[in-house]
Amino acid sequence: MGFDLAALDRAVAAHGRVARVVIAEVAGSSPREVGAAMLVWAGGQSGTIGGGALEYQAATAALSRTGLSRHALGPELGQCCGGAVTLLTEQFTEETLPRPEGGDVIARGPGERPLAVRRLIDRARARGAAPAPQLVQGWMVEPVARPTRPVWIWGAGHVGRALVDVLVPLPDLALSWVDTGPERFPDTVPDGVTVLPAAAPERLMSHASRDAAHVILTYSHELDFRLCHAALEHGFAQAGLIGSDTKWARFRKRLAALGHADAQIDRICCPIGHKALGKHPQAIAIGVASRLLHDKTEEVSGWSTHSSASRA
Repeated sequence: MGFDLAALDRAVAAHGRVARVVIAEVAGSSPREVGAAMLVWAGGQSGTIGGGALEYQAATAALSRTGLSRHALGPELGQCCGGAVTLLTEQFTEETLPRPEGGDVIARGPGERPLAVRRLIDRARARGAAPAPQLVQGWMVEPVARPTRPVWIWGAGHVGRALVDVLVPLPDLALSWVDTGPERFPDTVPDGVTVLPAAAPERLMSHASRDAAHVILTYSHELDFRLCHAALEHGFAQAGLIGSDTKWARFRKRLAALGHADAQIDRICCPIGHKALGKHPQAIAIGVASRLLHDKTEEVSGWSTHSSASRA
């Protein structure tokens, strides 16, 4: 969780004056955590601080007030959470966009910066770790949001598009989307997704970091195979392949014939998805996304519960 400066920049460029509402402090139960934020502009908004009456009230007032406000979720808003939240509402234009200190932290508040804030930032820098979002003596301190988990999606068909739509709101993921030509992608690609058209996509595998997750779901079985081979040669954290058990059995034999060890081949998961969710593209995407979220802190072999997923 952090200050998504890139999203704020895009919103200001598109809409002019934009308000940002962030949860600065929580007491008791709350629908979202400290650092959760939304952007509000005339006629629209993005992000969420938890929905319900709190978000509705905050969004309605966002362009007409600034500063800290405290809200008792039960007595004031009739929500069942039972806790209280402190919101910080700020308004930005191109002239007032915040700039991080040292590229890592955005700290702001009234008056002179408190010693506690300076120590917090200095300590975080000394340890090489960004501070957690927090309110310190009236000053809001937030790390700049930077995606930390590279995910490569190979294929812009129905399942690839569904997967991008499901994953793009998640702040920790850096999405790279590959297919054989620009015409394969939708006319409008979500902000923050790196589109990489390439006549020979397998040649791009070497550009992925070895801690990346790969989801292979192109229109071509032969291209899928070349991507599996390239992934095994390059290295990866996670890899999943769309297809049936029969397809994977054939791929396994061919990959073994190229010299890949069974233990390495086993790290590619095929089929992907979740059998109970079915074969609809969005259902497959939800199954894959669930595994990515579930296993975000550890290296795993894949995302499958062994369903025969449909093609991209």
